Amino acid sequence: MLSPENLESYRRMTPGQRLRLTFDLTGEATKALLAGSPETIDRRLMLLSKQNDQRNQVMLSGIARTRTDLNAK
Repeated sequence: MLSPENLESYRRMTPGQRLRLTFDLTGEATKALLAGSPETIDRRLMLLSKQNDQRNQVMLSGIARTRTDLNAK
């Protein structure tokens, strides 16, 4: 959770400053994601893919349940 001070500093940023911060953080995260041996990187990317698939399945199940609930009424 961000502190109120940090939130306020982000609110005071211009859109360009926030975009630059986003690009900088994305670049750092990408370097970390791709660091290591090819086997380590492959395992890391496979784990991310598995987590994304699981998250998508949970969302799709929730959407289906909502549609089922609406049709039952």
